[in-house]
Amino acid sequence: MSILNTEIKPFEATAFRNGMYVDVSSEDVRGKWSIFFFYPADFTFVCPTELGDMADLYDEFTALGVEVYAVSTDTHHVHAAWHKSSDTIGKIRYFMVGDPSGEITRNFDNMREGQGLADRGTFLVDPDCVIQYLEITPEGVGRNAAELLRKVKAAQYVRNHPGEVCPAKWEEGEETLAPSIDLVGKI
Repeated sequence: MSILNTEIKPFEATAFRNGMYVDVSSEDVRGKWSIFFFYPADFTFVCPTELGDMADLYDEFTALGVEVYAVSTDTHHVHAAWHKSSDTIGKIRYFMVGDPSGEITRNFDNMREGQGLADRGTFLVDPDCVIQYLEITPEGVGRNAAELLRKVKAAQYVRNHPGEVCPAKWEEGEETLAPSIDLVGKI
């Protein structure tokens, strides 16, 4: 059963952000757009390229009112050590959430049971705490923050314009569609 269009489950955790340990919870997400960006582990190979890519576009996400929560089953202490030791990870300004119990990872149905690692999963959560988008990729396939940014813009557009949908490859400012019987067989 997919968790798409379901409300996120309650959680509490500690994150590393901007040189400090901070508490985060599901209540912090309510009323805002959020991205939960799960990755298998700190001090790995594909993960830092993805997290660095997100860091490069972080200002564009926040300009859209979106907060980013990177989550792995490492502790917030390990996140701090990685942040200090890696130039790529050192540029991150978003939350790096520690989930050593796996509670958040399981809440998003994103745990590799038996391994204690999160899958490479991305979840876009709307201001009502409902999951509007999810993507799970295999271990060796990194994600693209620019494509995620496009999808965030599309999800926000659809939320703000009931009765309209965004076609494939839609970019901000392009035409949308208004589904109706008149369009059937004409696209």
